[in-house]
Amino acid sequence: MNQSVDLGEIYRDLHAHPELSLHEVRTAGMVAARLESFGYDVTTGVGGTGVVGVLRNGDGPIVLLRADMDALPVEEKTGLPYASRVRANDPDGNDVPVMHACGHDVHVTCLLGAAQALAAGRTGWRGTLLLVFQPAEELGRGAQDMIDDGLYARFGTPSVVLGQHVAPLPAGIIGLRAGPSFAGADTLHVTMYGRGAHGSRPEASIDPVVMAAATVMQLQTVVSREVPAADTAVLTIGSLRAGTKDNIIPDDAELQLSIRSFEPRVRETVMAAVERIVNGEAATAGAPKPPEIRHVTTFPAVVNDTEGVARTQAAFEQEFGAERIVDPGPVTGSEDVGILATAASAPCVYWLLGGADPALFAGARDIARLQEIIQDLPSNHSPLFAPVPDPTLAVGVQALVRAARTWLR
Repeated sequence: MNQSVDLGEIYRDLHAHPELSLHEVRTAGMVAARLESFGYDVTTGVGGTGVVGVLRNGDGPIVLLRADMDALPVEEKTGLPYASRVRANDPDGNDVPVMHACGHDVHVTCLLGAAQALAAGRTGWRGTLLLVFQPAEELGRGAQDMIDDGLYARFGTPSVVLGQHVAPLPAGIIGLRAGPSFAGADTLHVTMYGRGAHGSRPEASIDPVVMAAATVMQLQTVVSREVPAADTAVLTIGSLRAGTKDNIIPDDAELQLSIRSFEPRVRETVMAAVERIVNGEAATAGAPKPPEIRHVTTFPAVVNDTEGVARTQAAFEQEFGAERIVDPGPVTGSEDVGILATAASAPCVYWLLGGADPALFAGARDIARLQEIIQDLPSNHSPLFAPVPDPTLAVGVQALVRAARTWLR
């Protein structure tokens, strides 16, 4: 197989045909067919739509390589010839656009490329490859679903969990750090209850729109006033929904919150503050009943193993050159890959894969300047997020292969 041409075709196909979390049926089918053609023992339907490929090559450790497969309800605006035009129903039954706005198509493509390369070059390693193509990362549940479906009982417990996430670093750059590397995440849905009335008679109402607006503003003080400056937390209200018409005061309003933190004590501070503020604003407004605070998803920070990072970074520096390996600092985006490592009591080594056009970074001489440029680029989850296939895919394959061989020796 011509790797460069085939990887490009796979990537464009995946990008044009994204699937929402827990519905990665087409993607899983394509992955399974490719792995089988490379000589892997393949099992589908693990944890829902997950795919597991196993390749045994003598005695040695089990090394897990992971890629996530799901896309997001985002309308693509990249203008690419292979841009997604897919629409689907979300969990609430709404018709939504779908896009690989987080780069999971890159992850799948790179892991397939690595699967092929490792299968073709078995003389250079010994042990077992455990390739995990995971569903529902965007819901923070896919890793746990696969574990609950007997991932390790059925296929063996790994000695290490390896993986990567594409990001708007320059293509060709690897971002790797030890310790807390990706934030833990909590998603809350808050419903605030009022009393509806005609828009001309607000005095007859208890207005949930005003109640929700006051809550949004007060929540903005949590990080700035309750989290110490040396700690990191993010609190975002991504959605506020209320009412159906300009002259009707509704009965309720809904807020959707995303909370990111690295340390359990910081998380506890933020969660307690949210509950206090939401209930306090409802009480101040005279709400007829307390608000409902629903915990939708919770998953922990990704903590990279210190010794594991040192071992993998040394291999990357030999492979790519030390100047191409950077410490990106703590990433406030979240990932559930750490659950796979914790469940196996194995070290986690998870890195960033640069996917932005290197020409955009001409003249950058240090990480500070890189970060300034990155601030102006479309980020993951943006409708304009579009990693450049070349050299991103080739470097991603190379990184996975080198990391796997390092741990399989």
